Amino acid sequence: MPLEDSWREEKQSAYLYQIMAGVEADPAKSALFSGLAREAGNQADVWRRKIIESGKEVPAEYKPTIRARLVGMLIRRLGPRRIRPVLAAVKVRGISVYGGPAISDGHPMPASVEEVGHRHAGIGGGNLRAAVFGINDGLVSNTSLIMGVAGAMTNAKVILLSGIAGLLAGAFSMAAGEFISVSSQREMYEYQIELERRELEEYPAEEAEELALIYNARGLSLDHARRVSHEMIRDPKQALNVLAREELGLNPDDLGSAWGAAVFSFGAFATGGFIPLLPFILGLQKSAVMIAAILAAAGLFLVGAMLSLFTGRRAWRSGLRMVLIGGAAATATFLIGRLLGVSLS
Repeated sequence: MPLEDSWREEKQSAYLYQIMAGVEADPAKSALFSGLAREAGNQADVWRRKIIESGKEVPAEYKPTIRARLVGMLIRRLGPRRIRPVLAAVKVRGISVYGGPAISDGHPMPASVEEVGHRHAGIGGGNLRAAVFGINDGLVSNTSLIMGVAGAMTNAKVILLSGIAGLLAGAFSMAAGEFISVSSQREMYEYQIELERRELEEYPAEEAEELALIYNARGLSLDHARRVSHEMIRDPKQALNVLAREELGLNPDDLGSAWGAAVFSFGAFATGGFIPLLPFILGLQKSAVMIAAILAAAGLFLVGAMLSLFTGRRAWRSGLRMVLIGGAAATATFLIGRLLGVSLS
């Protein structure tokens, strides 16, 4: 990255920190972002000196880009907590204060990167939750499609082909969306880590001070926070992981594989979409629509019951709610299909 770009990155961070300090009602968090703005300004001065040493012209002043102004507007309108992913992408540090637990001088501090990552681990069973929602999406969307076509015509082959097309289109769409999402997250993480690596090489003391300010905002005394932060970034490899978690709120262990996420999403959606197709594949003719509706209702109830693992609701109530929601969607598409079939015939 050119020296001028590094200077602009730090000046942009300082600009956004000042906005965050101004909108933050919590005095500790406001002080944190004021401190981070000061540190970003100091780091920008480091890059300015390097620009001068390289014989290049120093930018006269920093002018916020359209992107920086837009992020600043979002901070003022929505608050930092609601746009944490956006802030992480524009090199705003310290956002882990909105997700990390409060700490104090009596709180046992992490002794390794693994302990830091544990505090940022999500809850809710990641892959299982994604599988349940993927199956639910496939089941509801393909059942609705099949019922809509069945309402318009009675040709079982056309209904089967429509269902297969809907299953494949939905599954590929889900897979593509997951691939792009995970790839974008990984690219953002790798970019931010590369920035952190370069900054650690240029000014490790300033990076340690930023980390100390974050721990201080979360309840640790500043002296204790400084001792901890200097210890945590002593090892460069460990330091990058700690800074990713504590400054950016990112957990590299949660990123996963883009291809894996795509295949997983494809399979989950296809599994749900296959259920209402089964009677048509078996060639049950006249009873196919009714059996498809029964299978879909059973599948929806099971999905709803599984969702109760994440919502805490009673399984039967969650299952019944899912049947009612999915049934309403399928009924509506069936009636619309019937109206269209009549009007076009």
